[in-house]
Amino acid sequence: MKQKFFKKPLNVVLIAIFCTALWGSAAPFIKTGYALFDIASNDTASILVFAGLRFTLAGVLVIVAGSKIQNKILLPVKKSIKAIFVLSIFQTMGQYFFYYVGLAHTSGVNGAIITGTGAFISLLVAALVFKYERMDLNKVTGCMLGFMGIVLMNMDDFASLKVSFLGDGLVLCSQLCSSFSASFIKKYTQSFNAVMLSGYQFFVGGILLTLIGILMGGSLLLTNISGMMVLIYLAFVSACAYTLWGILLSYHPVSKIGIFNCLIPVVGVLLSSLILHEEAFSMNIVFALIFISFGIYFVSKEKDPLTMDAS
Repeated sequence: MKQKFFKKPLNVVLIAIFCTALWGSAAPFIKTGYALFDIASNDTASILVFAGLRFTLAGVLVIVAGSKIQNKILLPVKKSIKAIFVLSIFQTMGQYFFYYVGLAHTSGVNGAIITGTGAFISLLVAALVFKYERMDLNKVTGCMLGFMGIVLMNMDDFASLKVSFLGDGLVLCSQLCSSFSASFIKKYTQSFNAVMLSGYQFFVGGILLTLIGILMGGSLLLTNISGMMVLIYLAFVSACAYTLWGILLSYHPVSKIGIFNCLIPVVGVLLSSLILHEEAFSMNIVFALIFISFGIYFVSKEKDPLTMDAS
């Protein structure tokens, strides 16, 4: 019954849209969290503590919810330990170490749009590294358009390139880690329970991030009620979206699910404009979104964009 539900095209579309909408809301809420907890952009240690607590809580939420749904305590089997460790390194530690530090040095709008290019990087990794996909002209064209969108986003009046390694560069590195994670999820969910993998990789990765941040001198005063609500919301975003995304990847090719990442920058731009009062609709941003959208179109330009082939 579960397989049939997650393979039904309409359900896939709705679930993927829901996941990307949640992820799109993360960037402005993270920056809001920094403000509420008085975390400076150069306080990398406290940023890591903030991230670690978020993902530790997300892991607990997934494990508790998964155990409740399955009417038994969700425990990892011995053979799944390697998978949990690999996913925690790429998905939680690698991706979010770069993402949180990078987001502190760039705008929520830029962070949201760069995150949207994860669909293209995931396709390249799946095709060239893991051999899950076969590249064709449409997919190559889509990847090129996506990266052109990043370049346009960093152009000042379309004349001078404006790139910040500590900001945009690190957020882009986070997407590389995320792309490897997506292919690893595809691999490991063929053998292990996707919900179990999600919960324990979050918990392990979150604990490690928290410890690293504390050892670097970071701290977080959990006395701000509004800040705690933001932290809980971010934990929910990770727990819900990542778990559902992992289940979709277990039944469908990476490219078929990854194309929905186009919604992440759209939601991120809108919420960054609303919550952070950032200038979201400059011509640079508009053209970047147009290029990324066309890139998504070319990547998904196939007769059956939701084929049931899980190879």
